[in-house]
Amino acid sequence: MVWEDMFDLSREMNFSRLEFQTEWLQQNYPCLCEHISIVMQVSFLGILVLYYLQKSMGEICKQRTNFPDQGTEKHGTGIGIRFSTIYKISIACCSLLMVTHFILLLLLLNGSVTYCNHKVRAISSEGMQVVSWAISSITVYQIVNIKSIKFPWLLRAWWFCSFILSIISVAADTHFRITYHGQLRLRDYADFIIVLASACLFAISIQGKTGLTLTIPNGISEPLLNGKGDKQSEGRRESPYGKATLLQLVTFSWLNPLFAVGVKKPIDQEEIPDVDIKDSAEYLSHSFDERLQNVKERDGTTNPEIYKTIYLFIRKKAAINALFAVICAVSSYVGPYLIDDFVNFLTEKKTRSLGSGYFLALAFLGAKMVETIAQRQWIFGARQLGLRLRAALISQIFKKGLRLSSLSRQSHTSGEVINYMSVDIQRITDFIWYLNIIWMMPIQISLAIYILHTNLGMGSLAALAATLAVLLCNIPMTNLQKRYQTRIMEAKDNRMKATSEILRSMKTIKLQAWDSQFLQKLESLRKVEYGWLWKSLRLSATTAFVFWGSPTFISVVTFWACMLMGIDLTAGRVLSALATFRMLQDPIFNLPDLLSAIAQGKVSADRVASYLMEDEIQQDGIEHFPKDQMENSIEIENGKFGWNIEPSNTTLDGIQLKVKRGMKVAICGTVGSGKSSLLSCILGEIQKLSGTVKISGTKAYVPQSPWILTGNIRENILFGNAYDKAKYDRTVKACALEKDFELFSCGDLTEIGERGINMSGGQKQRIQIARAVYQDADIYLLDDPFSAVDAHTGTQLFEDCMMGLLREKTTLYVTHQVEFLPAADIILVMQNGKIVQAGSFEELLKQNTGFEVLVGAHSRALESILTVENSSRTTQDPTPESEPIIESTSDAELQQTRQESEHNLSLEITEKEGKLVQDEEREKGSIGKEVYWSYLTTVKGGVLIPIIILAQSSFQVLQVASNYWMAWASPPTSETEPKVGIKFTLLVYVLLAVGSSLCVLLRASLVAVAGLSTAQKLFTTMLHSVLRAPMSFFDSTPTGRILNRASTDQSVLDLEMATRLGWCAFSIIQILGTIAVMSQVAWEVFVIFIPVTAICIWYQQYYIPTARELARLSGIQRAPILHHFAESLAGAATIRAFDQQDRFSDANLSLIDSHSRPWFHNVSAMEWLSFRLNILSNFVFAFSLVLLVTLPEGVINPSIAGLAVTYGINLNVLQASVIWNMCNAENKMISVERILQYSNLTSEAALVIEDSKPPMNWPQVGTICFKNLQIRYAEHLPSVLKNISCTFPGQNKVGVVGRTGSGKSTLIQALFRIVEPREGSIIIDDVDICKIGLHDLRSRLSIIPQDPTMFEGTVRGNLDPLEQYSDNDVWEALDKCQLGDLVRAKEEKLEASVVENGENWSAGQRQLVCLGRALLKKSRILVLDEATASVDSATDGVIQKIISQEFKDRTVVTIAHRIHTVIDSDLVLVLSDGRIAEYDTPAKLLEREESLFSKLIKEYSMRSQSFNSFPNLHN
Repeated sequence: MVWEDMFDLSREMNFSRLEFQTEWLQQNYPCLCEHISIVMQVSFLGILVLYYLQKSMGEICKQRTNFPDQGTEKHGTGIGIRFSTIYKISIACCSLLMVTHFILLLLLLNGSVTYCNHKVRAISSEGMQVVSWAISSITVYQIVNIKSIKFPWLLRAWWFCSFILSIISVAADTHFRITYHGQLRLRDYADFIIVLASACLFAISIQGKTGLTLTIPNGISEPLLNGKGDKQSEGRRESPYGKATLLQLVTFSWLNPLFAVGVKKPIDQEEIPDVDIKDSAEYLSHSFDERLQNVKERDGTTNPEIYKTIYLFIRKKAAINALFAVICAVSSYVGPYLIDDFVNFLTEKKTRSLGSGYFLALAFLGAKMVETIAQRQWIFGARQLGLRLRAALISQIFKKGLRLSSLSRQSHTSGEVINYMSVDIQRITDFIWYLNIIWMMPIQISLAIYILHTNLGMGSLAALAATLAVLLCNIPMTNLQKRYQTRIMEAKDNRMKATSEILRSMKTIKLQAWDSQFLQKLESLRKVEYGWLWKSLRLSATTAFVFWGSPTFISVVTFWACMLMGIDLTAGRVLSALATFRMLQDPIFNLPDLLSAIAQGKVSADRVASYLMEDEIQQDGIEHFPKDQMENSIEIENGKFGWNIEPSNTTLDGIQLKVKRGMKVAICGTVGSGKSSLLSCILGEIQKLSGTVKISGTKAYVPQSPWILTGNIRENILFGNAYDKAKYDRTVKACALEKDFELFSCGDLTEIGERGINMSGGQKQRIQIARAVYQDADIYLLDDPFSAVDAHTGTQLFEDCMMGLLREKTTLYVTHQVEFLPAADIILVMQNGKIVQAGSFEELLKQNTGFEVLVGAHSRALESILTVENSSRTTQDPTPESEPIIESTSDAELQQTRQESEHNLSLEITEKEGKLVQDEEREKGSIGKEVYWSYLTTVKGGVLIPIIILAQSSFQVLQVASNYWMAWASPPTSETEPKVGIKFTLLVYVLLAVGSSLCVLLRASLVAVAGLSTAQKLFTTMLHSVLRAPMSFFDSTPTGRILNRASTDQSVLDLEMATRLGWCAFSIIQILGTIAVMSQVAWEVFVIFIPVTAICIWYQQYYIPTARELARLSGIQRAPILHHFAESLAGAATIRAFDQQDRFSDANLSLIDSHSRPWFHNVSAMEWLSFRLNILSNFVFAFSLVLLVTLPEGVINPSIAGLAVTYGINLNVLQASVIWNMCNAENKMISVERILQYSNLTSEAALVIEDSKPPMNWPQVGTICFKNLQIRYAEHLPSVLKNISCTFPGQNKVGVVGRTGSGKSTLIQALFRIVEPREGSIIIDDVDICKIGLHDLRSRLSIIPQDPTMFEGTVRGNLDPLEQYSDNDVWEALDKCQLGDLVRAKEEKLEASVVENGENWSAGQRQLVCLGRALLKKSRILVLDEATASVDSATDGVIQKIISQEFKDRTVVTIAHRIHTVIDSDLVLVLSDGRIAEYDTPAKLLEREESLFSKLIKEYSMRSQSFNSFPNLHN
């Protein structure tokens, strides 16, 4: 009883409030438009008067005649103006509006009736409109005289306000017409014209350009410019988007020429137009820098907050997008608002005219058209803004990478930074798209509640409460999702870091037989990532269940509340509510995606922000002086430097150095003494803790590890400088590169692979020396430049280059080769980070303080050579019989050098016209069905797919059934008796709704399971395929391509692919349900639906060829950005030393534009299609409405007709979403296609062959027998090793020598089966190595490679990654390789950290670690490939002694440029041009003076004995 009284009281209060509202509305609402209009126009005219007063005063004071808006420009006489379409439309619209309002004013004066009962207000409003539009027309006309490129801001503001006013006016008139069942009058038609004209002017006001063009007498025409010369526009092709008319911008028809090309043939990158100047990377990067500078100045900080900069950068474009988004949101709710009126019209058809029905249909159509245009514009605008932000941020990340301090570099590995560029930037871009939903959502919810309040009164509060409850339950789920996303990104970073490192060190991993171990490492890292992905997707499935079920939940709560409050649920109200709930579904559906995007975007933005705020190289560490202000080239006083900032951890201390102009300074010392760090302090690479560094002149730098760019040899040498033939030829000759060029068919235009992969160590070193020499700098810093070249070449380099071309230059060179020291004016001896000795060669020898140890080691090595040489001479046969093979060795052959490379791909280059790295594979045409089939059947043969489709179909059927039930059971009017009780109606509705929600839960869970399992399986397949690929694949494939697939493409598979593909099926099921409901009411709808569907399919077929190729090109063009960035990061020190940061940044901007072009046109193409499909579906909907209005009464049930309209409102969205989802899925499927490309690579031989496993103790003796061995790299290429037949006896030391490129490294690669023999065999201890597994072979051999590799981790992990040995064994190996004391000095001992690439260890120390690995392994066969190139003579002597002791009863094969390392070998093999030139004991070979070996020894000993004469060269 109490409850009933409360409800009665509530009803009375509602009724009285409603009465008051109605009375107020009746008094004020009819004149609301007039009120607003008068206020707006008075404001406009007032501002105009003030503006002209201000202008007049200004003219009197300053005689200024410019038009107010910036961008005006006066031109000389004889220059005409060509009117643009935009200008003509603006004149026409202003005149039309003036005339229309004038006619309406005349009608009012003649006594025409209006809804506003205050005639004075109505006449005043119209009169002021006429005046305002007259002023507007005159202003637009005057623009020609002042030649402005933009309409004045005041005029644009007025056009915007008048558009809003016209919308309000039409909405109010429509409301009154429906309320009072009025007829259409002349004023209504006038209102329609006003809305159209205002809409045109509003669209023009957004861009604001007049489009006027100058016509110069000679026939040239040019658009009016801002007066500023825009250098970016030079050399650019015109962008069709940039010069598109208003109509083309609205309809996206500026893309038509591109589609015309794309439908005929697959589009190539060159055929894609340029992006507009405002979307170009150069413009955006400059614009972002300006904003960053503004924030720095405003906040007074050097590290500004990146969020503020992003806000300033995007705010203008974001505001325009927001405006379109709001218009779209508002217009989308017109349909649900009018449904109740439409059902009422159908119910009361007898008493209503057909005209009002058609007017309702027109209102529905008008709202849908406005919604379509606004929606397409805001979505396109959001994508465009994303592109702009991405270009700006990638540019910032790149520039930051070139400025990072060494400490920051260690905390951000290149794999991580590449992840920032690929994944994080993509997530920030996605968030920009969701940005508009943030302000659309409150508007959508407010409008929904308003419509519900109009129909259901207080029942709307229950709907609001239910909506808020659903939204609030998001908060914990979002927080959890955010945490998962952070974990996913961390796990992904770790995986990408490891992948990047493994790809870089693939050769070492294969040589050491660590394939399986590193594969397991990657799989375990992926397992962690998979765990977080599964948790995230499981939560997403739960979220999907909550939100698919939310409209049903809200409707149940609302209808129960209405029943309890006693509000009548008529069919019109129920259907309007259901349509509103379906509209509410949109913001609620978007909410999980929005929150997920916010979570992902925030995590990614934080990561990028923290990276951009990292410490940079000290800008003030070095003081630069002009040459005339400083006597010396370099001055360092009391220098204290450290790679770490802590003062306790200094690398160099007490450095005092003055270098005069033209001086030659040699720097020597033991491994790890600080030689390279001394050069780094002059370059400014190392942190200066105290002291001063002064430099006068330009610098050139040659790092210890060669840094070679992908591109041809000439580009590497020129390094951005102009080509001067005479200077270039001198440089090439001095750097001993002429012979190499002769041997390449393309000469110096031969392309170099990634990281110089197809060049030998010596060739890479000489190319980078040539690069430095060509720069013609004042100061040269050379870090161990002669280590990778043989004795002859080293001498030539020193004489022709150092003492020739560079004789006038200031040169500091680090060297371990004592023979190059006497030529120096001053020698610095480094020890423990200090200069312990300084002086000339003779002075240092007299001091007896350690320098003689280095020289002594070298002298002993030289003595051993001379002893062997002399002993051979005494026993020499006076008339030696030369072997036939020696006779055939001509002088040219002796000089023949450097023909094949370290990886022997130079011949392959020759065949491919100088191109090693081929363009990335790109499928053409439609994505094959087999790609879809592979994806769908990867997990359990696709058995889950039918279950998923059945679950979604069940959901759709149950949802339609629940809505149908409500429409059927609800009475058409309040007076009609319901067919069943309201409680029973709601009970059935709840049961159907719960059933449909459970179907969604099942579907969402299965999609998550199937999607992630498929992604995991495809990842594992690709991983195994790539790691088992032969070395030739890694030589010719930039790591960027592989990383792109493992990073970006894998992300698509992990998180997006299954959902995208699922939505294709789900949206088709949805649209079939909608058509079924509509056709059941009026089957005649099929008359138009079928041809429209045919047109839609034709459009899709026309669109897909172009879009697919654009998506593919976009994917391909992303890899070069990452590759160029990775390469630039690796050579950041060299780039800075040569002051080339700007050039590399420009190259990066160019690559960003190359990616932006296909990407921008791809998203534009999607909007082109969506716009056309939306327009077509709008007309299907309009046709069905006209049909329902026209059909006689009694033919259809008004309630069911209303239900058809309820579903029809979403028809345009559904129809577009079907096509959009199919196209999007196809675009995303390209990622699957790219991953499958790398899942079936040609594999190396089997790791283990069970049937032919060698014995456990193999090899016992270590005898290596080569039988007629021939090696070639492809069937069509000539052999690189030719008929090699010889035997290396077991337990002997065999030296392999020859000029650079004679085939030494190829022989070693054949031994490890990095390349497989074409003919012949290699037999070790009676086992043919080609018949056993690769793991069995490589794990039984040891190698110390030329390029020492260390992995990120610990010292122990680097020595023993397989964890096969005890700590004692490891310590023993460290002591033997001279690193024991160094490691003991570190706090963590064996667990001491090793950073990426082992950059916190010197090159010599890394080489010693490789020796330690070999000592641990204790193989019967050891191969030394230039193993001591990076260590000083003293350390080299110690290593040789250790090797001779530890491996005395083992087979040791040594390749070396330091002849003394092979002179005491038991046998020496001399290779020339891929053949055996000589093979005998050193003594026998030295007996013959004409032997190649004798000549090599002579060169070395002469150079070493006569180095004292070098100073004379530059005296």
